[in-house]
Amino acid sequence: MSAGKGVAVFCAASESIDKLYVDAANEVGAMLGRVGASLVYGGARFGLMEATAKAAKIAGAHIIGVVPDILVERNRVSTLLDEHIPCRNLSERKDIMLEKSEILVALPGGIGTLDEIFHVMASATIGYHGKRVVLYNVNGFWDGLCSVLDNFNAAGFIRGDFERFMVVANSVEELEQLIKEAIDE
Repeated sequence: MSAGKGVAVFCAASESIDKLYVDAANEVGAMLGRVGASLVYGGARFGLMEATAKAAKIAGAHIIGVVPDILVERNRVSTLLDEHIPCRNLSERKDIMLEKSEILVALPGGIGTLDEIFHVMASATIGYHGKRVVLYNVNGFWDGLCSVLDNFNAAGFIRGDFERFMVVANSVEELEQLIKEAIDE
C-alpha cells in the first residue's frame, strides 16, 4: 500500500480503558484506511494506540510510528509499523508528528494526549502552521476541556479564533469529513 497523506492520531497507550473507547479507536483506524490516509502516531503497542494501528493496518492504511528512544528501550514498540521514525523524546515526537500530518486527531487520552493537543494549538496560535486538531468527542469525553477553553477564550486568554485550529467531531462521520477536507486540499 502506498502512503497516503498523513493523519496524526493522539491517544492513550493505557490498557485499562473502557471498551467504548477501544471500539472508537477501531472505527477511526478503519476509517483512515478507507479514506486512503496514512496513520501517524506514537508507535506504542498498547491501548488505543495499538487498537487504532491494528484497525488502520487491516483497512490498508500505511502506518507511521514516531517512536521515542524510551519505547525502544522498554520493548514497547508496535510490530505493525510500515515506517519507524526514531526520535529522542516526546517533544521531538510531537514536532515530527505535526510535520508529517495534514490534520491531527485526539482520541480520548490522558496527560500525554493533552500535551499533544496543546502543542498543536499553541504553535498554531503564533503562526507556526495552519493545521487543525480535531477532538474526537466519544461519549462526551472532551466536553469538560471544551468548557475550559470556552472560559479561557471568553476571558481573553486565547488570542484569535481558536476554532480555526481546534474543532470537535461528535461522530466518526463528522471526523471523516474533516479528515477528507484536510487531505484533499
